[in-house]
Parts: sequence; C-alpha cells; structure tokens
Amino acid sequence: MTKSKFAKLQEKLVIKQSSAWNNFNEKQRQTIFSFCEKYKEFLNEAKTEREATEVIIKTAKAKGFKELDSFENLNPGDSFFYNNKNKSVVLGIIGEEPEFNMTGSHIDSPRLDLKPRPFYEDGNLALLKTHYYGGIKKHQWFETPLAIHGIVMDKNGKKREIRVGENEDEPVFVISDLLPHIDRKSDNKTVRDAFEAENLNVIIGNIPIVKEEGLKEKIKLGILSILNEKYGITEGDFISAEIELVPATKARDVGFDRALIAAYGQDDKSCSYATLKAFLNSENKKRTRFAFFYDKEEIGSTGNTGAASQLMERVVEIVLRKRNSKKTVNEVISKSIVLSADVTSGFDPTFAGSFDARNVNKIGGGVAVEKYTGSGGKYGASDANAEYVSFITRLLNENDICWQAGEIGKVDEGGGGTIAYMIAKYGCDVIDIGPPVLGMHSPSEIISKVDIYSAFLAYKAFFNVTNNEITPG
Repeated sequence: MTKSKFAKLQEKLVIKQSSAWNNFNEKQRQTIFSFCEKYKEFLNEAKTEREATEVIIKTAKAKGFKELDSFENLNPGDSFFYNNKNKSVVLGIIGEEPEFNMTGSHIDSPRLDLKPRPFYEDGNLALLKTHYYGGIKKHQWFETPLAIHGIVMDKNGKKREIRVGENEDEPVFVISDLLPHIDRKSDNKTVRDAFEAENLNVIIGNIPIVKEEGLKEKIKLGILSILNEKYGITEGDFISAEIELVPATKARDVGFDRALIAAYGQDDKSCSYATLKAFLNSENKKRTRFAFFYDKEEIGSTGNTGAASQLMERVVEIVLRKRNSKKTVNEVISKSIVLSADVTSGFDPTFAGSFDARNVNKIGGGVAVEKYTGSGGKYGASDANAEYVSFITRLLNENDICWQAGEIGKVDEGGGGTIAYMIAKYGCDVIDIGPPVLGMHSPSEIISKVDIYSAFLAYKAFFNVTNNEITPG
C-alpha cells in the first residue's frame, strides 16, 4: 500500500516513540539476555560501593590495567585504574590527545547504615539502631529481609569484613512492622508520619547467653559474643565501622517474557555496569578515555569519595604530569566531553498522574537522554547546551541506538539531581543519559533489559568519539 503524502510528512516531521525491542531481531535479543545475565551477577556481587570498587578493579586488572601510581610515564595505549579509598574508582586509557571522553556514574545506593552505638536489647530481642542513607520510602524497608555488609576495624586497626545474609544457609535480618489489628492510629497519619526513621530497628537475636540472674542485656551480650568469636570485634569497634544493611534478595527476571529485571541497587549500578562493559570494549587511539565511578551521590556527592571532591582534578593532574604535558588541568577538562551516566524515572501507568505524559521516558523505550534534571525551576541542574544535546543525539542516531527524551516527572511534583552540575562547573559539556527505572530507591527497582543494553551501546559509541567539536546540527 502506497503511503499518502501526509503519512510521509508525519514520518518525516513527528517524533516516533515505539518499543526498543522492535529494533532487535531474535538473535540480537539473545545477546541482550546474555548481557543481562552477567549484569545480574554484578548486582548480586556488588551491593555496596566498596564491593563495586573491588569488582571493577578486579575486572580491569584481568584486562591488563595497572595502578596509576605504578606508571613513571604514560603513553598512548596505557591503561590504568585509580583506587580512591576503596569506595570510588577511576579507569583510564591514554590516547594521543590529552582531552578526554569521560563518563561519571555512581556506585552507592540508598540503604540503612548502623548508628555509631547500634546495639540494644528490649522485649526479649537484640536489635540494631540504623540511620537511613539517601532518599528512601521508609515503609518499603519494614519486613524486608536484609543482609549485613561492611567492615569493622578492631582495636588493633585490622579490618574485619562482614557479609551475612546473602547465602541460603545464612540468617537474614528484619525490621518488624506493627500488626494491623492494633494499628488504627496510623489510619489518620501520613505514610511519612506512620513510618518513623527511629523505628528502623533491625532484629538480630533472641537467645540469652546464660540464665545467670543480675546480668544485664543477656541477649545483646550473646550476639556480641558471637561477633567477637567470629570476627574478634567488640561493641566499641562499631563506632568506626562502616556497616550497611541492604536487601538480601537476588536479582530476578520479571514477567513471562523475562524482559525486565527486579533488583536492589540498579540506581546506579545499571549505568556503572554498562559503563564498565562499554569502556573495556571501546577502541579509540586518538582520544583519552576516563570512566569515573563515584561514591556518595545519594547524599549529595559529598565527602572525599564523591563527585564534589577534587578526584577529577587529582587524576587529570597526575595523568598530565606523567605525560609531561604543559597543558593545565582546567584547560584539558574544559575541552573534554562528559556523560553523566545515571538513571531516570520510567513512566508507571499505575501512578500516571505524577508524570507529564508528553515528556516521559517509557520502560523498554531505549536509553533516556535528559537535557536537565533538578527540581521545580530546574534547581540543581546543569542544563546541557543545545549544541551538545544535538551532538549526542546525532551520535546515537548515527549508531542506530534506541533512545528517548523526557523528564523525571511533573514540574512541581518533586525532582532529582545527578552529578552533572558538579562536572559542568569545569566548563566541559555534560549531559545525563541512562536507562529509566520503575520503583527507584526501593528495595526492588525494575529496569528493562533492552534499556540497559541500549545504555551500553550509547556509552560505547561515546567512548569511541574521535572528534568532539560541538557544533549545531
């Protein structure tokens, strides 16, 4: 059937939004599924920023990467990693030019941290006090099986690693909720008021250590005795500890067609994994390439391992010095191009009223390109220039990569930020690009396999850019 003049006009002028799955044949879809099996393994193995750093470095070493400090001089083709306090990491491959193509993702996720003095006993139970990390809906963490991950430094300064609750033969830990039979007072409360932060107390034991009368907190003492016997630690050692409670569940396929993944930490491990695979599979002799994997994004990128630190300047300065370059750090960064590799919200038809239906990213629609994030009147956004948006979208089109554009939600419904504005302060071009997510910051976020694979293809194409001259399309 011959297309009408107006059908051809519509095809030429109007944005087409369809399922990204339609762009892949059966063989290609199997490649996507295979890619995501490895991704699920990464999610299960790297639930915390320390674990992610370890996995990324291990993967890089297997590809021949060496510590940056081990190089006396850097030459084109050299590949390195920079371990920043075991909580953030940078990968780099030296090109002929000092200017670089860089991605910045983050490897921390919302969770529960232990307070400095977490142990207490009450009601024949031993419990832990927690302080939530990042933006969570507190009610989602009640009655969720949790695992304990982290490190404790003993009295001699020796690091003791703890990871309990991930294996089937290990116990999990739970925050109890009040039974509905005697919880009528909460009927008149908002969800925020009904689930208080100080009630995020984790049950860890029930057996008294002895029957001896007059001995206080015998159940708490029993738990401390177990920890001392296994790890050689005491209650006082937890003041310096970094212990995180994360969902004990494994990454699982969702749906009869297995097209989706439900897992903890996909914000932002989806972008981190896609970046890692794209970086290691890219080829670009001309341009230097960097992949920054940051910590602390979920609490404002603060501290010495977040994007607000001077990690970028430090690494670029070291690289320029080892290349005997006379260019300044700011000169090189300002002429480089960057992707803020972070997720965004996906349209949820159950809560359609929170989205602008004409400016929304759909699950299975491909990788999402967001010119700006922030909230309200674009507060907290870097707002990429039109020239750079055109440059990136043309790159995606030229490489037949499925992509879409939208916003996180309705203008005054809230919002969210990324590290883009922290990188943009150096004068370089930067834009957010990553897969859309359902249930973001929940214990079980949902992503489409085709979207994370599209992100991988997008990051790979970006790393392979040899001409970064940004001009109007």
